[in-house]
Amino acid sequence: MNSALNGERVLTELDFARLRLKNGQLPVALKEHCESADLVPSQDIPLDVITMYSQIEIVDLNSHRTQKLTLCYPRDAEPSLGFISVLSPVGASLLGLRVGSVAHWRTPNGDACSAQVSALLFQPEASGDYTI
Repeated sequence: MNSALNGERVLTELDFARLRLKNGQLPVALKEHCESADLVPSQDIPLDVITMYSQIEIVDLNSHRTQKLTLCYPRDAEPSLGFISVLSPVGASLLGLRVGSVAHWRTPNGDACSAQVSALLFQPEASGDYTI
Protein backbone atom coordinates (compact mmCIF):
# COMPACT_ATOMS: atom_id res chain seq x y z
CA MET A 1 0.00 0.00 0.00
CA ASN A 2 1.13 3.50 -0.77
CA SER A 3 0.71 6.29 1.69
CA ALA A 4 1.13 9.00 -0.96
CA LEU A 5 -2.03 10.28 -2.60
CA ASN A 6 -1.26 9.25 -6.17
CA GLY A 7 -3.70 6.42 -6.81
CA GLU A 8 -7.20 6.44 -8.20
CA ARG A 9 -8.69 5.54 -4.81
CA VAL A 10 -7.99 6.69 -1.29
CA LEU A 11 -9.22 4.78 1.77
CA THR A 12 -9.01 5.56 5.43
CA GLU A 13 -6.96 3.05 7.39
CA LEU A 14 -10.07 2.37 9.51
CA ASP A 15 -12.30 1.60 6.49
CA PHE A 16 -9.55 -0.63 5.09
CA ALA A 17 -9.13 -2.51 8.39
CA ARG A 18 -12.87 -3.08 8.75
CA LEU A 19 -13.16 -4.36 5.19
CA ARG A 20 -10.18 -6.68 5.69
CA LEU A 21 -12.15 -8.36 8.47
CA LYS A 22 -14.62 -9.38 5.76
CA ASN A 23 -11.83 -10.33 3.34
CA GLY A 24 -13.31 -13.72 2.46
CA GLN A 25 -16.67 -12.09 1.75
CA LEU A 26 -15.50 -9.16 -0.37
CA PRO A 27 -16.55 -9.01 -4.01
CA VAL A 28 -13.56 -9.33 -6.35
CA ALA A 29 -13.83 -5.71 -7.55
CA LEU A 30 -13.86 -4.33 -3.99
CA LYS A 31 -10.94 -6.54 -2.99
CA GLU A 32 -8.94 -5.22 -5.95
CA HIS A 33 -9.85 -1.60 -5.10
CA CYS A 34 -8.69 -2.14 -1.52
CA GLU A 35 -5.41 -3.72 -2.60
CA SER A 36 -4.52 -0.85 -4.94
CA ALA A 37 -5.84 2.08 -2.88
CA ASP A 38 -3.75 4.68 -1.12
CA LEU A 39 -4.26 4.46 2.67
CA VAL A 40 -4.35 7.46 4.97
CA PRO A 41 -5.29 8.05 8.62
CA SER A 42 -8.92 9.15 8.97
CA GLN A 43 -7.82 12.64 10.05
CA ASP A 44 -5.90 13.05 6.77
CA ILE A 45 -8.54 11.91 4.28
CA PRO A 46 -9.18 14.59 1.65
CA LEU A 47 -12.59 16.24 1.95
CA ASP A 48 -13.62 15.17 -1.56
CA VAL A 49 -13.13 11.40 -1.05
CA ILE A 50 -16.01 8.95 -0.49
CA THR A 51 -15.59 7.08 2.80
CA MET A 52 -17.94 4.74 4.64
CA TYR A 53 -21.20 6.49 5.57
CA SER A 54 -20.54 9.33 3.16
CA GLN A 55 -23.62 10.74 1.50
CA ILE A 56 -23.04 11.45 -2.17
CA GLU A 57 -24.83 12.53 -5.29
CA ILE A 58 -24.19 10.68 -8.53
CA VAL A 59 -25.35 11.31 -12.08
CA ASP A 60 -25.97 8.32 -14.34
CA LEU A 61 -23.98 8.89 -17.52
CA ASN A 62 -26.64 7.31 -19.76
CA SER A 63 -29.93 8.57 -18.33
CA HIS A 64 -28.52 11.72 -16.65
CA ARG A 65 -30.64 10.79 -13.63
CA THR A 66 -29.34 12.13 -10.32
CA GLN A 67 -29.40 9.97 -7.18
CA LYS A 68 -28.48 10.64 -3.58
CA LEU A 69 -26.80 7.62 -1.93
CA THR A 70 -25.23 6.82 1.42
CA LEU A 71 -22.46 4.22 1.36
CA CYS A 72 -22.84 1.81 4.27
CA TYR A 73 -22.07 -1.67 5.58
CA PRO A 74 -24.48 -4.48 4.64
CA ARG A 75 -26.33 -4.48 7.98
CA ASP A 76 -27.43 -0.85 7.39
CA ALA A 77 -28.32 -1.21 3.70
CA GLU A 78 -31.77 0.01 2.66
CA PRO A 79 -31.50 0.46 -1.13
CA SER A 80 -35.01 1.90 -1.45
CA LEU A 81 -33.93 4.68 0.94
CA GLY A 82 -30.58 5.24 -0.79
CA PHE A 83 -28.44 3.32 1.74
CA ILE A 84 -26.17 1.25 -0.51
CA SER A 85 -23.98 -1.56 0.81
CA VAL A 86 -20.28 -1.33 0.12
CA LEU A 87 -20.51 -5.01 -0.88
CA SER A 88 -22.96 -4.23 -3.72
CA PRO A 89 -21.57 -3.58 -7.21
CA VAL A 90 -22.40 0.14 -7.09
CA GLY A 91 -21.16 0.51 -3.50
CA ALA A 92 -17.87 -1.23 -4.24
CA SER A 93 -17.36 1.01 -7.27
CA LEU A 94 -17.80 4.21 -5.20
CA LEU A 95 -15.63 3.66 -2.12
CA GLY A 96 -12.50 5.78 -2.22
CA LEU A 97 -13.39 7.82 -5.30
CA ARG A 98 -13.21 11.60 -5.41
CA VAL A 99 -15.87 14.08 -6.49
CA GLY A 100 -15.72 14.29 -10.28
CA SER A 101 -14.60 10.67 -10.70
CA VAL A 102 -16.63 8.15 -12.69
CA ALA A 103 -17.69 4.88 -11.08
CA HIS A 104 -18.16 1.77 -13.24
CA TRP A 105 -19.98 -1.42 -12.24
CA ARG A 106 -22.05 -4.26 -13.62
CA THR A 107 -25.57 -5.13 -12.59
CA PRO A 108 -26.34 -8.71 -11.50
CA ASN A 109 -27.53 -9.46 -15.05
CA GLY A 110 -24.24 -8.17 -16.52
CA ASP A 111 -25.26 -4.72 -17.79
CA ALA A 112 -22.48 -2.13 -17.63
CA CYS A 113 -23.32 1.02 -15.68
CA SER A 114 -21.44 4.22 -14.96
CA ALA A 115 -22.09 7.38 -13.00
CA GLN A 116 -20.13 10.49 -12.15
CA VAL A 117 -19.76 11.53 -8.52
CA SER A 118 -21.21 15.04 -8.70
CA ALA A 119 -21.16 15.98 -5.01
CA LEU A 120 -20.08 14.78 -1.59
CA LEU A 121 -22.92 15.96 0.63
CA PHE A 122 -21.59 14.50 3.88
CA GLN A 123 -18.37 12.80 4.91
CA PRO A 124 -18.09 11.64 8.55
CA GLU A 125 -14.40 12.54 8.77
CA ALA A 126 -15.07 16.10 7.58
CA SER A 127 -17.38 16.57 10.58
CA GLY A 128 -14.75 15.21 12.98
CA ASP A 129 -16.17 11.70 13.27
CA TYR A 130 -13.26 9.31 12.76
CA THR A 131 -14.89 6.20 14.22
CA ILE A 132 -18.00 5.45 12.12
